[in-house]
Amino acid sequence: MADRPLQPRGGGRPGLLLALAFTLLCAACFNPFAPELERSAGNGLRITGQSTPAEVLDNFVYAYTLKDSLVYDGLLDSSFVFVYFDPNLGSSGLYASWNRDVELRTTGRLFRSFETLTLIWDSTIYETQDGNNAELAKTLHLHLFGSRGEFNLTGNAIFNMRKSSYDQKWRITRWKDESQM
Repeated sequence: MADRPLQPRGGGRPGLLLALAFTLLCAACFNPFAPELERSAGNGLRITGQSTPAEVLDNFVYAYTLKDSLVYDGLLDSSFVFVYFDPNLGSSGLYASWNRDVELRTTGRLFRSFETLTLIWDSTIYETQDGNNAELAKTLHLHLFGSRGEFNLTGNAIFNMRKSSYDQKWRITRWKDESQM
Protein backbone atom coordinates (compact mmCIF):
# COMPACT_ATOMS: atom_id res chain seq x y z
CA MET A 1 0.00 0.00 0.00
CA ALA A 2 2.86 2.35 0.53
CA ASP A 3 3.68 2.31 -3.21
CA ARG A 4 0.20 3.43 -4.26
CA PRO A 5 -0.20 7.25 -4.89
CA LEU A 6 -2.78 9.07 -2.86
CA GLN A 7 -5.83 10.26 -4.82
CA PRO A 8 -8.28 12.88 -3.66
CA ARG A 9 -11.76 11.71 -2.91
CA GLY A 10 -13.96 11.56 -5.97
CA GLY A 11 -10.96 11.44 -8.29
CA GLY A 12 -10.49 15.27 -8.15
CA ARG A 13 -13.38 16.00 -10.48
CA PRO A 14 -15.76 17.81 -8.07
CA GLY A 15 -13.06 20.38 -7.25
CA LEU A 16 -12.31 20.88 -10.92
CA LEU A 17 -15.99 21.20 -11.78
CA LEU A 18 -16.53 23.68 -8.96
CA ALA A 19 -13.62 25.82 -10.17
CA LEU A 20 -14.88 25.66 -13.74
CA ALA A 21 -18.43 26.62 -12.69
CA PHE A 22 -17.11 29.56 -10.66
CA THR A 23 -15.01 30.77 -13.62
CA LEU A 24 -17.98 30.56 -15.98
CA LEU A 25 -20.22 32.38 -13.51
CA CYS A 26 -17.72 35.23 -13.19
CA ALA A 27 -17.22 35.40 -16.95
CA ALA A 28 -20.97 35.52 -17.55
CA CYS A 29 -21.20 38.71 -15.46
CA PHE A 30 -18.68 40.56 -17.62
CA ASN A 31 -19.35 41.65 -21.18
CA PRO A 32 -16.44 43.61 -22.68
CA PHE A 33 -18.70 44.89 -25.48
CA ALA A 34 -21.35 46.39 -23.19
CA PRO A 35 -20.33 49.78 -21.77
CA GLU A 36 -21.02 50.69 -18.18
CA LEU A 37 -24.00 52.92 -17.56
CA GLU A 38 -21.78 55.58 -16.03
CA ARG A 39 -18.91 56.33 -18.37
CA SER A 40 -15.82 57.66 -16.69
CA ALA A 41 -12.42 58.45 -18.13
CA GLY A 42 -10.79 57.54 -14.85
CA ASN A 43 -9.49 61.03 -14.20
CA GLY A 44 -12.68 62.68 -13.03
CA LEU A 45 -14.23 63.06 -16.47
CA ARG A 46 -17.82 61.89 -16.73
CA ILE A 47 -20.51 62.28 -19.35
CA THR A 48 -23.22 64.46 -17.89
CA GLY A 49 -26.91 64.69 -18.74
CA GLN A 50 -26.43 68.23 -20.10
CA SER A 51 -29.11 69.47 -17.70
CA THR A 52 -27.27 72.79 -17.30
CA PRO A 53 -25.06 74.91 -19.57
CA ALA A 54 -22.10 74.07 -17.30
CA GLU A 55 -22.69 70.36 -17.90
CA VAL A 56 -22.50 70.97 -21.66
CA LEU A 57 -19.01 72.40 -21.16
CA ASP A 58 -18.08 69.40 -18.97
CA ASN A 59 -19.08 67.12 -21.86
CA PHE A 60 -17.10 69.36 -24.22
CA VAL A 61 -13.94 68.68 -22.19
CA TYR A 62 -14.79 64.96 -22.12
CA ALA A 63 -15.24 64.87 -25.90
CA TYR A 64 -11.95 66.68 -26.58
CA THR A 65 -9.92 64.75 -24.00
CA LEU A 66 -11.13 61.33 -25.19
CA LYS A 67 -11.56 62.42 -28.82
CA ASP A 68 -15.15 61.21 -28.66
CA SER A 69 -16.97 62.48 -31.75
CA LEU A 70 -20.31 60.98 -30.67
CA VAL A 71 -20.32 62.93 -27.43
CA TYR A 72 -19.23 66.03 -29.35
CA ASP A 73 -22.07 65.56 -31.84
CA GLY A 74 -24.55 65.55 -28.95
CA LEU A 75 -23.34 68.96 -27.78
CA LEU A 76 -24.40 70.80 -30.92
CA ASP A 77 -27.90 71.97 -31.73
CA SER A 78 -29.16 71.36 -35.27
CA SER A 79 -28.94 75.14 -35.86
CA PHE A 80 -25.32 75.33 -34.66
CA VAL A 81 -22.99 77.99 -36.12
CA PHE A 82 -19.27 78.38 -35.44
CA VAL A 83 -17.98 81.97 -35.79
CA TYR A 84 -14.28 82.83 -36.02
CA PHE A 85 -12.04 85.68 -37.14
CA ASP A 86 -10.14 85.03 -40.38
CA PRO A 87 -7.24 87.51 -40.78
CA ASN A 88 -6.90 86.55 -44.46
CA LEU A 89 -10.35 87.84 -45.43
CA GLY A 90 -10.71 91.41 -46.62
CA SER A 91 -8.00 94.00 -46.13
CA SER A 92 -7.67 93.51 -42.35
CA GLY A 93 -9.64 90.34 -41.67
CA LEU A 94 -13.31 89.51 -41.18
CA TYR A 95 -15.48 87.21 -39.17
CA ALA A 96 -16.49 84.02 -40.97
CA SER A 97 -18.67 81.11 -39.96
CA TRP A 98 -19.60 77.52 -40.73
CA ASN A 99 -22.49 75.24 -39.86
CA ARG A 100 -22.86 72.09 -37.78
CA ASP A 101 -21.83 69.66 -40.54
CA VAL A 102 -18.59 71.50 -41.25
CA GLU A 103 -17.91 71.77 -37.50
CA LEU A 104 -18.28 68.02 -37.03
CA ARG A 105 -15.97 67.25 -39.97
CA THR A 106 -13.41 69.80 -38.80
CA THR A 107 -13.44 68.53 -35.22
CA GLY A 108 -13.17 64.94 -36.46
CA ARG A 109 -10.02 65.88 -38.38
CA LEU A 110 -8.66 67.64 -35.28
CA PHE A 111 -9.29 64.50 -33.18
CA ARG A 112 -7.49 62.31 -35.75
CA SER A 113 -4.55 64.71 -36.24
CA PHE A 114 -3.34 64.86 -32.64
CA GLU A 115 -2.47 62.20 -30.09
CA THR A 116 -3.56 64.28 -27.12
CA LEU A 117 -5.86 67.23 -26.72
CA THR A 118 -6.09 68.97 -23.38
CA LEU A 119 -8.86 71.53 -22.99
CA ILE A 120 -9.15 73.59 -19.84
CA TRP A 121 -11.92 76.10 -19.20
CA ASP A 122 -10.24 78.69 -17.05
CA SER A 123 -12.42 81.51 -15.83
CA THR A 124 -15.98 82.52 -16.59
CA ILE A 125 -16.06 86.04 -18.02
CA TYR A 126 -19.84 86.22 -17.82
CA GLU A 127 -22.87 83.96 -17.81
CA THR A 128 -26.50 84.82 -18.45
CA GLN A 129 -29.53 82.58 -18.54
CA ASP A 130 -33.07 83.53 -19.46
CA GLY A 131 -35.48 80.61 -19.46
CA ASN A 132 -34.36 78.15 -22.12
CA ASN A 133 -31.52 80.31 -23.49
CA ALA A 134 -28.08 80.95 -22.06
CA GLU A 135 -24.85 82.68 -23.02
CA LEU A 136 -21.48 81.92 -21.45
CA ALA A 137 -18.11 83.50 -22.10
CA LYS A 138 -15.17 81.41 -20.93
CA THR A 139 -11.41 81.68 -21.03
CA LEU A 140 -9.84 78.56 -22.51
CA HIS A 141 -6.49 76.85 -22.86
CA LEU A 142 -6.12 74.17 -25.52
CA HIS A 143 -2.96 72.09 -25.79
CA LEU A 144 -2.54 69.91 -28.88
CA PHE A 145 0.22 67.33 -29.22
CA GLY A 146 0.98 64.91 -32.03
CA SER A 147 3.16 64.09 -35.02
CA ARG A 148 2.25 67.46 -36.56
CA GLY A 149 3.76 69.27 -33.61
CA GLU A 150 2.76 70.80 -30.32
CA PHE A 151 0.45 73.79 -30.13
CA ASN A 152 -0.94 75.90 -27.31
CA LEU A 153 -3.96 78.09 -27.90
CA THR A 154 -5.51 80.51 -25.45
CA GLY A 155 -8.40 82.85 -25.76
CA ASN A 156 -12.07 83.26 -25.12
CA ALA A 157 -15.08 81.38 -26.35
CA ILE A 158 -18.61 82.72 -26.26
CA PHE A 159 -21.29 80.05 -26.28
CA ASN A 160 -24.98 80.52 -26.90
CA MET A 161 -27.05 77.56 -25.77
CA ARG A 162 -30.65 76.48 -25.90
CA LYS A 163 -32.54 73.96 -23.79
CA SER A 164 -34.41 71.45 -25.94
CA SER A 165 -38.11 71.13 -25.26
CA TYR A 166 -37.89 67.56 -26.58
CA ASP A 167 -35.34 66.00 -24.20
CA GLN A 168 -34.57 68.90 -21.79
CA LYS A 169 -30.86 68.86 -22.73
CA TRP A 170 -28.87 72.02 -23.30
CA ARG A 171 -27.02 72.27 -26.61
CA ILE A 172 -24.75 74.84 -28.23
CA THR A 173 -26.40 76.94 -30.93
CA ARG A 174 -23.49 79.33 -31.53
CA TRP A 175 -19.81 79.29 -30.65
CA LYS A 176 -17.84 82.46 -31.26
CA ASP A 177 -14.16 81.69 -31.03
CA GLU A 178 -11.86 84.46 -29.86
CA SER A 179 -8.71 82.37 -29.51
CA GLN A 180 -5.25 83.76 -30.08
CA MET A 181 -2.73 81.59 -31.91
